[in-house]
Amino acid sequence: IKHCWTVTAPVFFSLAYFALQVIYARRKYKISPPETTGHPEFERIFRAQANCSEYFPIFISLLWVAGIFFHQGVATVCGLLYLYTRFKYFQGYAVAAQGRLGPLYASARLLWLLLGLAVAGLLAHFLLP
Repeated sequence: IKHCWTVTAPVFFSLAYFALQVIYARRKYKISPPETTGHPEFERIFRAQANCSEYFPIFISLLWVAGIFFHQGVATVCGLLYLYTRFKYFQGYAVAAQGRLGPLYASARLLWLLLGLAVAGLLAHFLLP
C-alpha cells in the first residue's frame, strides 16, 4: 500500500498548484470570485483546474482499488503517468484549448487501464479460490 501513497500525496500538491494558478489568473485579469467568466486565458485556466478536480476522486478510487487488488507497482506507475498527463493537460489548456487534447486522451487511456486493473484484481480476489 505504501507505493500508492507515493502517488496519492502528490495529488494534493497538484490540486493545490492548479488552484493557485486560478488565484493568480484572477489577480492578473481582475476577476473576483464567484465570477467564472472574463478573459479567455482565465477561463481556460479555470476550466482546466475544474476538470482536473472533477476527475481526481475517480482516479484516486481506481488507483487504490487497483493497488490493493491487482498490484501496487503497476498501479503506482499508472498513477504517476496519470499525474504527469494531467499536469501536461493543465499546461496545454492554459495556453490554448487545443493544447489539452493529447494529454486528455492519454489520461483517459490511463484511467481506463486503471479501471481494467481494478476489475481484474477484484474478479481474481472474489472469484478465484
